Amino acid sequence: MPPVIHDHARARLVTDARDLPVVPVELRFDGADSPATIRIAYPGGTEWAVERELLERGLRYPVEQDGWRIWPCGRVQVVVERHEAAGVDIVQFDCAPLVRFLRRTHHEAPQPESPQPETAART
Repeated sequence: MPPVIHDHARARLVTDARDLPVVPVELRFDGADSPATIRIAYPGGTEWAVERELLERGLRYPVEQDGWRIWPCGRVQVVVERHEAAGVDIVQFDCAPLVRFLRRTHHEAPQPESPQPETAART
């Protein structure tokens, strides 16, 4: 049975306020999920599920997929934006805790390799 990995981080809610409110979040990864998915649980029961690969790419350069926008914000933060019919939610994370968590997911619960296409024999 693949492991479930948990960790905690802090997220800043991006609002019109001068000071961004900080909330604790739980990061969770279940090695049985396919595709590999990071779950971000907020106080009050809200949970986001974002593909691990998308989050990893968003730490390095801006990405957009399936209602998600993720981009680096300076050298030490990343912004995660989620679009839904009800509106847009935006949070900002420090990169270091996310990078540590993502490394743990690869180390402690590696995903099976995708089958590689066989190359045709050369004659």
